[in-house]
Amino acid sequence: MKHPKYLYCSSTDMFHYEFISEGSKGRIKKMVEYTETGTENVYNLGFGDYNEVTQDIDDLSVTNNGDSLKVLATVASTLFTFIENNPNAWVVATGSTSVRTRLYRMGITNNLPEILEFFAVFGYNINQDWEEFVIGEDYEAFLITKKENI
Repeated sequence: MKHPKYLYCSSTDMFHYEFISEGSKGRIKKMVEYTETGTENVYNLGFGDYNEVTQDIDDLSVTNNGDSLKVLATVASTLFTFIENNPNAWVVATGSTSVRTRLYRMGITNNLPEILEFFAVFGYNINQDWEEFVIGEDYEAFLITKKENI
């Protein structure tokens, strides 16, 4: 994505990323995590605010820090890094709410030409089928991989 991004730190295995969102609500620690799904080479993308108490990702928190484009661009940037280090990976992503899933769909739609230079993108439709991403369609989840993997 050709939007400004935050600098992030990653774990040595490139499965965990963290960065600081800076906006109207202050400095908020964000986390991105890629976890195995039980299907070979398929990983789930988890994202949200870091909860200091549980020491885990809170994917239901609503920050409203005024930097959502920069945050989404940063999350997308971790996807590039993760797949570069796991070239056979297929990454599934869905929002923790329908509003967040819609936000992800809008982010993909608004950056689709750039995304398609490197990745194949699929959406999980209402018929419970994976299809090549179509602008304007509603999806429950998204699946992204390097073009060479299809």
